[in-house]
Amino acid sequence: MYTTVEDDKARPAGGWPERNVIVVGASAAGLFTAANVARGGRPVRVLESRPRLEPAARTLIVTDHFRSQMAVVARQSVINEIRRFELFTDGRSAQIALKKPDLIIERSRLIAALARDARHAGASLCFDSRFLGVGANERGLRLEIESGGKREELHADSLVGADGAASRVARAAGWPPVDTVPLVQAIVRLPKDCPPDTTRVWFVPDDTPYFYWLIPESAERAALGVIGEHGRDTKRCFENFLEKKKLDPLEWQGARIPVYQGWVPVRRQIGKGEVYLVGDAAAQVKVSTVGGIVTGFRGALGVARALLKQRSREELSALRRELGTHWMIRRALHHFAQKDYSQLVDLLDLSARESLGEIHRDESTRLLWNLVRRQPRLLLLGLRGLLMGNSIRNRGPLSPPG
Repeated sequence: MYTTVEDDKARPAGGWPERNVIVVGASAAGLFTAANVARGGRPVRVLESRPRLEPAARTLIVTDHFRSQMAVVARQSVINEIRRFELFTDGRSAQIALKKPDLIIERSRLIAALARDARHAGASLCFDSRFLGVGANERGLRLEIESGGKREELHADSLVGADGAASRVARAAGWPPVDTVPLVQAIVRLPKDCPPDTTRVWFVPDDTPYFYWLIPESAERAALGVIGEHGRDTKRCFENFLEKKKLDPLEWQGARIPVYQGWVPVRRQIGKGEVYLVGDAAAQVKVSTVGGIVTGFRGALGVARALLKQRSREELSALRRELGTHWMIRRALHHFAQKDYSQLVDLLDLSARESLGEIHRDESTRLLWNLVRRQPRLLLLGLRGLLMGNSIRNRGPLSPPG
């Protein structure tokens, strides 16, 4: 039995039942894992270091695949729908109409909805509980935590690290650290010439090998953001871009985003226990666009199935292929110059734009081959980008080895 008060710590009374799972981190992927495992009948406890559930606000954009993944939770967290993309570079532009709308979600709403869902499924949420380390015991795992300023020892059969790119669970269990890049985002008033159902993307390789974006939250507000490689330079370029677009920040948002550079094995054995990683802790991020919500949920679902002794290999293998395709795309784009992006936009004829509108980013392999079939010159441009990457050293974490 456990004494559980919502938004308070659940403390064991008489020890844990058999086959219990501890999830470290009340992240989106962590809560999604907990809900799925609890529904499968295993006792689940989520440890969160913060004193209460207060996730940082951040405006996110996801594909329509999120709706089928999340069902009711999706309805509680979607704040806008995007039906068109506009791409800009060096005076050129291209418009892409989406067959199925992208969804704008607010991260704090999503986390709150996932927490309600996890509790409803039977998981316990424990706050002010900081993970310190893990080792083996006779049955499985022994965890050391700090709870309410006091050190405690917990025991579990399985541990899930869902504590972000700087995962303490991953370090304690022997996984190598993952590289991260800075994300800077500002909430601004939606420009009068931008419809609330349209996302804008600017490719400015002198500023960043990634891109700037404007995603409307509503008819009044939007999130303007950028991914960079170095925090100070990224912020300086972003402030210059804000000034150039004559936009004033109403509030600031930021994060460190993991960079996928190859599949991170999600399971390790410690004694008789098992440790898993999900979400950002396993760098389950589409590195082409640096989006990790949908892919993180896919990784979480695969781990949940593994914990329930269900078929998980298929889900995780499909995710690995998906992330690998995005990594190949990013390696091709990462060293593009302005002229390469100009050529890219010029090559997006009606047929190529139809592919981009019909097939979403979470089906990258299908999307890539449809694009190449409809516009073969895109393949040559991508191959040139890969060759450029192979000839450049030390530009950033995505520079391929020589």
